[in-house]
Amino acid sequence: MAARRLRSISTPIVLAAISVPLSIALLVGWMWVVIENLSLTQQVTQNTLLMVLGGLFFVVIMGVLITFSVYLAREIQEVRRQDSFIDSVTHELKSPLASLRLCLETLGRAELETKQREELRQMMFDDVERLSSFIDDVLHASRLAADRVGMSVSDVNVREVVEASADTVAARHHVDRSSIHIEVPEVVRLATDETALAVVIRNLLDNAVKYSPEPIHVTVRAGVDGDSLELTVVDRGIGIPTNELKRVFQRFFRVSSEDVRSRKGTGIGLFVVAALVRNLGGTVRAESPGQGLGTAMHVRLPLRGRQNSVEAA
Repeated sequence: MAARRLRSISTPIVLAAISVPLSIALLVGWMWVVIENLSLTQQVTQNTLLMVLGGLFFVVIMGVLITFSVYLAREIQEVRRQDSFIDSVTHELKSPLASLRLCLETLGRAELETKQREELRQMMFDDVERLSSFIDDVLHASRLAADRVGMSVSDVNVREVVEASADTVAARHHVDRSSIHIEVPEVVRLATDETALAVVIRNLLDNAVKYSPEPIHVTVRAGVDGDSLELTVVDRGIGIPTNELKRVFQRFFRVSSEDVRSRKGTGIGLFVVAALVRNLGGTVRAESPGQGLGTAMHVRLPLRGRQNSVEAA
C-alpha cells in the first residue's frame, strides 16, 4: 500500500520545501532580467505587464505546490490510520472467533458437567455480543462517513437511556453495575433520536470503563441549561494528553500511549460519537488534566429541534 511505499510524510514536505525556494529564485532572476530590460528599452508598458503576469503566475504556482503538499500529507496520514484500523479490526475479529471455536470444540466433549457447559455458553454469548457491538460501530462509522444517517425525533427520557446503556456496558466488561454512577434527574426529557442518543452514551461509557484501572468509578451527569441538555461522562482512567484532546474524535485515531495500545480498540468509537452528536445538532468536547488523571466528555444537545452547530474539541 501507499503507506508502505512512502513511510514518511517528510518526503512531499521536503520536495515542496525545495520547489518553493527554487521558484522564488527563478522569479527573482526573471524580474531582474525584466528590470534590466526596462532600462535598456522603451517598451515600459509591455515589460510592466510581463512583471505583473509573472507575479500572478508565481502566486498560483506557490498555491498549487502548498496545496499539493498539504493534501498529500493528509492522504498519507489517512492511509496510515486505515492501516492501523485494519490491523485493529483483524485483532478484534480474531480474538472472539478463536474463543468461540475453542468453546465449541470443548462443548463436544461428552464428559463436561452442566455447570461447565453453562460457563462455556456464557463465554460464547459474551463473544457474540462483543462481535455484534463491534460490527455495529464499524457500520455506524461507515454510514456516518458517507453522511447516510437519518434521524427520527421522539420524546426521550434521558435517565432511562443512560441506565440501559450503563447496564449494557457493565455486562459487556463484566464490572459491577454500581461502578457506574448515574446523576440524571428523572424529569429530564429530550426531543431527539433515541437510538442515536443511546449509541453516543454507550460509546462514551464503554470508553470510560475500558480505559479505567480498578477500581472503576464512572459518573454520568445530565441537566438542563437554558434550551440545551448538558450531559457529562467522567472517569478516573488513564486520561488524555492535552495536545491530543482535539484529535480523539478523528476517525481511526488512538492516543499514542502504551496504556491505550494495551487495550483493544479501533479508534472509531469517539468518531461515531462526534458524528452522531453533530447530526443531532449538538456539540461534544473532551477534557482531561493529563495522562493518569481521568477524562470528562461533555455533550451538549438542544432540548427541542436540531441546531446546526458542532464542536469536537
